Order: sequence, then C-alpha cells, then structure tokens
Amino acid sequence: MSNFDPNMNILLLPISFLYQILLKIRHKFFDWNLLKSKQFNLPVICVGNLSLGGTGKTPHTEYLIRLLKEDYRVATLSRGYGRKTRGFLVADENCTSADIGDEPMLYFRKYPSITVAVDEDRVEGVQRLLAMPNPPQVILLDDAMQHRRIQAGLTLLLTEWSKPYCDDFLVPAGTLRDVRSAARRADVIVVSKAPKNLDDEAKNIFKSRLGVSPQQQVFFSSLEHESLQPMNDAAHHFGALPPDSALLFCGIANPNPLISNLRTKINKLKVQTFNDHHRYDEKEVNAILETFEALEGERKIIITTEKDYARLEKTPYLCIFDSAPLFIEPIKVSFNNEELFNSIIRNYVRENTPNG
Repeated sequence: MSNFDPNMNILLLPISFLYQILLKIRHKFFDWNLLKSKQFNLPVICVGNLSLGGTGKTPHTEYLIRLLKEDYRVATLSRGYGRKTRGFLVADENCTSADIGDEPMLYFRKYPSITVAVDEDRVEGVQRLLAMPNPPQVILLDDAMQHRRIQAGLTLLLTEWSKPYCDDFLVPAGTLRDVRSAARRADVIVVSKAPKNLDDEAKNIFKSRLGVSPQQQVFFSSLEHESLQPMNDAAHHFGALPPDSALLFCGIANPNPLISNLRTKINKLKVQTFNDHHRYDEKEVNAILETFEALEGERKIIITTEKDYARLEKTPYLCIFDSAPLFIEPIKVSFNNEELFNSIIRNYVRENTPNG
C-alpha cells in the first residue's frame, strides 16, 4: 500500500463501507454461534493484525519461538502466503519458499528444532499437527486473526505506532482488512515499531487513542537492527564494514525503517523496492546485479532482508550474486516491559499445557 493515493480516500469510502457491513455480518455469525469456532486442548497463540501488513508479525513470531522453544515442542502454522502448493505441508530440507511461503521458510531456516507447517485451513492444520508421532505442545498461528474458525487461547494483535488501526480505514480507502472493533477480541495489543524509552504519559495517550478495554494488556515494542550478516563467499571475504556504497533490494510491506537505519550507516545507499512477498525471476536478479555493478566505489555490497533471502534461497537465481558480496540485515524486537510480557506468555502456556 506504499503507493496508495490519500486523495482517493473519499471516493473509495463507499466501497469500504459496504465491505464493513459484510465483515460485521460475518463476525456476528461467529458471535451468535451460527458459524462455529473450534478450540483445542493445548496452548494456541495467534499473532495477527487488522491491516494488510507491515506491523512486524514475523519478528514478533520469532520472539515467541525463541521464548518457548527450549521448554516446549513448538510449531508454527501459517497460511503460506504466495506459495504454489495447497493443503497441509510440513517443512523439510527439500522445501523451498515456493512450497511453503517466505515467512515459514525463514522460520525453518533459523529454528531447525521447531515444526514449521502451512495450511490455508488452520483447523485442519492443527488437527494434522496433533496427529503427528511427536505432536507439538504449543502452536503459534502466524497471521490468523481473521481466521475465526479456530479460536486461539491467546491472541496478540499488532498495530504500528506510526499508523494504528484507530486512525485507519478499511480497504480500499485505507489499509485495514478487518473492522476496528475486531481489536476487542485481542488479549494482548502490541504497538510495534514504537520509539524506545517512551514515558508513561506518551503510552497512556496512545492507549486512550486505541480505546483498549480494562482486561487488555498493551505493550510497546521496538525494532532492533542487528549487524549485517554475510550470505555468500564474497561477503565473507569482504572485510570490515562500512562499505563505500551499497544496494538494498527488498520486497516487504514497509521498508522505510530498514532504509532509514541503513542510511545512518552507509553514505551512498541505492534502494530498489518491490511488492510485499515479491518472487524474483532471473531477469530481475540480473537487473539487480547490473545496478549493483554500476555503483560508485570499489568496496560495495548488496543488502536484502531475511524474507527476501528466503524467497531466493534454493532457487537457481541465487548463484547470480556469487560475484557480489551479499548481506542480510536481521531484525528482532524488544519490549518496553519484557519481563511482564514474557510472564504472560509463559504463564498462559504453562497453565494450558495438558499434564504440564
């Protein structure tokens, strides 16, 4: 939605209003039990949002993985957005992002001790996971807040500091894919990409804007950009950073925080952006390399994101970058009240683990 024209909002509002009516009817059907939601007898945590993307679901899901994987058998269950397959799949060494999607591929590459599964039908996916010989003890539902056929035991709703759901509109007039009132179903609201070291007054003002209920916990999280990580031999032999110049290419929902961070480290940064979840072809990869070769300076590098690398990994196009130092910049999240957030997650899992 980075190319969205705000001048079109008024013209598109009638379409958004009709969409709102349909969504509210659907929610009422679930609220009245005319449409059924299924619960499961194990901890199921949903990480979701109300917008089309860019709130940071992936690094927050990773945070939960790191928090729980040492003590429990953890599984992630995603829809597998953009994959070329259908139905239930468990990631293995033969999978590519075309099979399972870029985010599941990222989880599988970084956390080999967990189970990574995809299924557009989350109920079917959980049932298939529980039928495995060594079933998970905790399931993390990645981006499943709108999938009301399954009822998570704990729901985390992410909303971005710079564009909270309370200031947004339904598509196509805005970037919301669900009604604002759906936020009431969240147990925990995480305001992502927030400035660090917010004072209590700023937090309370923001909470009042969101209109949270007394039983909802609100946390503020910030992105932390980690050191560049070399991804090929040319990058390993590049030597100490910083470079003279760099090319960043990425296909993520909101690249602005990444771009801003890199501009503080690299004076000459050229940026090429693509649509979220963009799948690269050979022509595009060659064009990226040509742009890189035209950069000024002898010490120059290419940078991309972990999700973009996951889409390129195991494709025949990744080797095109062999002559160029290719780096990724990992990101992670930190919370303003990490101890309390962790205790909420751990207590929920411990109290809802059968025979736990």
